[in-house]
Amino acid sequence: MSTEASSSSDALLKEILEGMNAMRKENVQLASAIDTINGRVNMLAGVKQLKDQAKAEADAANDHAKEKSKEVESEKTVEAVSQQYEQPPTNIDSTPPRRASVSKTSKIILTSYPGQAGVDPLPMEWGHEDYNKRGPVVVSRHPGTIRRRNAIGAHGGSYSIYHALAVASKDLDIDHKPDFTNTEPAVDLGPFKQWHDKKKIVAMDPFGHLSPWLYKSTMDEEDVEIRPTIAITKAHMKLPELENSVKAGRLVPDGKICLNASGELAVTKVAVEPVWYLPGVAERFGIDEGSLRRTLFEETGGSYPELITRHDIKLFLPPIGGLTVYIFGDPAKMSDPNVRLALRVHDECNGSDVFGSDICTCRPYLIFGVEEAVKEAQKGGSGVVIYFRKEGRALGEVTKYLVYNARKRGEDRADEYFKRTENIAGVKDMRFQALMPDILHWLGITKIDRMLSMSDMKHDAIVDQGIPIHERVPIPDDLIPADGRVEIDAKIQAGYFTTGPVMTMAELANVKGRGWEDIDQQGQDKTGP
Repeated sequence: MSTEASSSSDALLKEILEGMNAMRKENVQLASAIDTINGRVNMLAGVKQLKDQAKAEADAANDHAKEKSKEVESEKTVEAVSQQYEQPPTNIDSTPPRRASVSKTSKIILTSYPGQAGVDPLPMEWGHEDYNKRGPVVVSRHPGTIRRRNAIGAHGGSYSIYHALAVASKDLDIDHKPDFTNTEPAVDLGPFKQWHDKKKIVAMDPFGHLSPWLYKSTMDEEDVEIRPTIAITKAHMKLPELENSVKAGRLVPDGKICLNASGELAVTKVAVEPVWYLPGVAERFGIDEGSLRRTLFEETGGSYPELITRHDIKLFLPPIGGLTVYIFGDPAKMSDPNVRLALRVHDECNGSDVFGSDICTCRPYLIFGVEEAVKEAQKGGSGVVIYFRKEGRALGEVTKYLVYNARKRGEDRADEYFKRTENIAGVKDMRFQALMPDILHWLGITKIDRMLSMSDMKHDAIVDQGIPIHERVPIPDDLIPADGRVEIDAKIQAGYFTTGPVMTMAELANVKGRGWEDIDQQGQDKTGP
């Protein structure tokens, strides 16, 4: 009898477990379905907001017309540059090129010209409040799109070359069309009035996260390829230093932002590819558009001849890295002027950020910025870290390592810090922060309560764009690596913000980095004879 009861209990337990597993599976499927619905709701909400705003701001058309008349005058300068170069041949074939395969018989179009037979770019009115009248960014050279392009360059930034390799090796079908199902933004951002100001955003497409959905009818009806240049997702972040922050009590797990004792963080991420509005970029740098176009053409080895021959096209997707935004807390709070914002703008340093080099303060300051951003969000505010792909002050890693060699083979003195770079690169810095504030405008940020940066160039660029900074926070001294003093002391003397003393050039001469012989000696001390 007891055997029968035991067998019956086992069967009942098995049935209960099977039921629980089925419920667990249904919950996972339900969560996935809800997440998909949320993505589509966010996308539709963004589209609806843009439509409503376009309707409400229609009375601004007169101001737009006035700005347009100013553009006509600047156009003359651009045309003058174009006229220095070859005019369109009279026998240009207007038929679309055959690009179904990469073969010797495929037609090659080296460039195009305004008014050329068959060339009919989609309208583009940068800064227009109505996204339909503004128009999509179209850069593809695919058969159905090449004659409708209103932008120069290619999608993917620096990765566009890998795209070309994939096509050339026939790993990628040139006729492939992306399926954007379930790729909608994970959260709804904007629209903000800054999106419609052609002076405030000149280096990215404000509608880049919604392009395939805003312009779906154009894609379907005209067989035009339109791709997003912005993607928004949600993720977790784990950094070893943050676990130490929790152990030290600087970060407190709350289950929402700081998820657990290992310092794991919930984060919203935004990836952005650059889209340049050339008249606006030229204005930021105080040069004329014609000079900008010519220099971009010549200094890229003549890679983009349409910079010269197509003065009617105002957009350029440059082959450079973009940026990533890391948002801690509710993304809606970034644009709320009544909520405190802690922000770090960080330029890439692969050696330190990823591999822990101690010759600079990059990773320590980055981690400090993340920690302070999280703490601000936990207090009901907003925390943001923006990571730009500008390796080695945008000079590149090869130049950077050459500078390291020059420093270490010399005395590596702080008073010669910038001179070492200038001797090799001819310039101290090529990050050019003038375009950096565009992402702040796009996020709807109108003020910064705590700026987790000492850079005078970043500070000045942001303030010049009308965004006040209430407090500047330097990196704590105890986070500066011993070999990083040369860098930070030299930068402070050159204008970086500090709450401490500023050294004279004579004092900087006594600040020296670790020599290679010191590294060799340390290795011998550890390994023994």
